Parts: sequence; C-alpha cells; structure tokens
Amino acid sequence: MTHPLVPPFTEETARAKVRMAEDGWNSRDPERVALVYTPDSLWRNRAEFPRGRDEIIAFLRRKWSHEIEYRLIKELWAHDGNRIAVRFAYEWHDDSGNWFRSYGNENWMFDDAGLMERRFASINDMPISAEARKFFWPLGRRPDDHPGLSELGL
Repeated sequence: MTHPLVPPFTEETARAKVRMAEDGWNSRDPERVALVYTPDSLWRNRAEFPRGRDEIIAFLRRKWSHEIEYRLIKELWAHDGNRIAVRFAYEWHDDSGNWFRSYGNENWMFDDAGLMERRFASINDMPISAEARKFFWPLGRRPDDHPGLSELGL
C-alpha cells in the first residue's frame, strides 16, 4: 500500500478499506469492529439507528448471537473523497438451522483520520437451502483465493 487509508480515497485505498472492513466483520469481534468508527458514529442498519461505539458493540453482539456461522463478502461499488459505497452479501443460519443469504448496500463517510463517521445499510434476507450456499471457508477472514461477489455471480 503506497497511501494511508484516509480520505481522499483512491481506487487502491478504497478497495483496501473495503477488504479491511470485511475482515473485521468476519472476525465477529464487536469491540474490534467498533474501533474503526468514530466515538459518535451514526448508523442506520435496517430499522435500527445505533449511535456511538457502545451502541454499535451492543448491536453487533445481538446480531452475531442470532446470525450463526456468519460469513461476509464486501465489494467496492464507488468512492469519492471521503465516501465509499459497497455492496455485500453474507450467509448465516438461525438457531433452528435455517440458512439465509443477506444482500445489501452500504454508504460510508469517513473523518480525516479514516474513522467511519456514518454507515447507512440497506439489507434484504433471502432464505436459502444449505445446498445453495456459496460461502465456504473456515469462520474468520475470507481466504484471498475465495471468489468475491462478482466471481460468484452475486
């Protein structure tokens, strides 16, 4: 990486920022994930509006206690200045073993230090069979050789 991951983003730094976000969320570690947001970060995630790191941590704890075996892939959609837009999909199952693929888009805005000030997410869940799953890797970071969304036809 030749540039720090702070605005204004280049194609290279925006792609790296997206991959770092994916890696963080795939860790399923709410405290780790919350550190990349400003202390007063504002979110819209479906019908919830967490504000600040404490609410983000509580939100992520609830999310990952419900979304079991969560695996996420993010892909850069666009970037400009201090903003990045991504599309994503993740697979998970509930406590009854029902599988889902959740699709969505996020709009991100960063402060000068590269911390995310705003995160607006729109997400839809689609029930899938276990046989329809596409995200196969051990829990945690997606391996570099695992296909991304475009390669998977998503």
